[in-house]
Amino acid sequence: VPVPCSRVPTHPLRRHCVQLASALSAVSDRSDVARCFVIGGGQVYAEAISLPTCDKVYRTMVHGDYECDTFFPAIPAHFELDTASQPLNCVREEKGIKFEFQVLTNTKAAPPSPPADGAKDGNKRKLGGGSGGEGQSKAARHEEHQYLDLIRDILDNGIRKGDRTGTGTISKFGAQMRFDLRTSFPLLTTKRVFWRGVAEELLWFISGSTNANELRDKNIHIWDGNGSKEFLSNLGLGHREEGDLGPVYGFQWRHFGAEYTDMHADYTGKGVDQLAQVIHTIKTNPNDRRILLSAWNPADLGIMALPPCHMFCQFYVDTDRGELSCQMYQRSCDMGLGVPFNIASYALLTCLVAQVCNLKPGDFVHCLGDAHVYSNHVEALKVQLKREPRSFPTLKINPSVKDIDGFKFQDFELKGYEPHAKIAMDMAV
Repeated sequence: VPVPCSRVPTHPLRRHCVQLASALSAVSDRSDVARCFVIGGGQVYAEAISLPTCDKVYRTMVHGDYECDTFFPAIPAHFELDTASQPLNCVREEKGIKFEFQVLTNTKAAPPSPPADGAKDGNKRKLGGGSGGEGQSKAARHEEHQYLDLIRDILDNGIRKGDRTGTGTISKFGAQMRFDLRTSFPLLTTKRVFWRGVAEELLWFISGSTNANELRDKNIHIWDGNGSKEFLSNLGLGHREEGDLGPVYGFQWRHFGAEYTDMHADYTGKGVDQLAQVIHTIKTNPNDRRILLSAWNPADLGIMALPPCHMFCQFYVDTDRGELSCQMYQRSCDMGLGVPFNIASYALLTCLVAQVCNLKPGDFVHCLGDAHVYSNHVEALKVQLKREPRSFPTLKINPSVKDIDGFKFQDFELKGYEPHAKIAMDMAV
């Protein structure tokens, strides 16, 4: 039972309350109070966020590391970043300090109590702030939670399986994530993702190259392990030069069905240029349901350094809105290292194809088959799961480029990417 508040003789409108519950009780019947806000300190904050009537938390997130001796209490997981509150949730900068105002919405908030007699229609005595009230839809959840929730589900409910690398995994089968590309770009923020590596690898795919040394020469080493002489020799491909990956992704995209010799051969005009066909069909027959791009070629699997994990994708044109969406199926999904890369890669591919087809990006839908966490990634991912997603960045692409083969890394400008720190994880080879 709340301890009653006492009046302050020198200030008739003030009350002295020893409990937050007492203060809320004191204003519960006032017709001129629509919302209550709590502004600290620490113990009061802790009380406030534990109440079912606390519907929102407004906070300022300062990006950087600072020595502190007093901390805001831990915010329960059911307070989720409200991405519908743009432009509040965006990174700003003043005097070299980057920060953002964030709104977190309580997904388990109790419904507002009816207004007292005489209260104005629509007054709701909820603890927090903002424009909450009847008729307001559930706050949009940050899309990165799809990824984090899937990792939690795998760790909590997955089964332990052996794998090709001998590392061991915890695995679940069948999942889907959806990312809106209209106003932001899904480069995950709970750890730093190697954006230059994402973009350069995609451009390398688009070029049709199978030479991993081209990426290595740009200080991008994501294919070094699978292109090493030792790895190729263990596959029975020791006759190849180091870095010759065989007919992998880019080759299948641009020369499907062509006979593969080595990474130096000229394959111009050979095989099926699927990517060119995709773009042609989007432009000439946008309602076609066969706008597919496949890297899975059973005839070539045995001569690939690594069979494709992200196997194929389908493009969809919303002719009413002039938008292009993409759905990709991934058979093998390394949640710690690969999937953040794959999300960004196919989101970027969708944006590039949209631009050359005079369309706007729509959605990227990611279908996951064997979604797994490697056993040597578990502890690192537990660290990542404690982090809260930040606002996704935006991507600006040089509008003058209208040919899919004409893009280079300098044509991309990523703005507002302020992720949490990098988390090191070893690649299973």
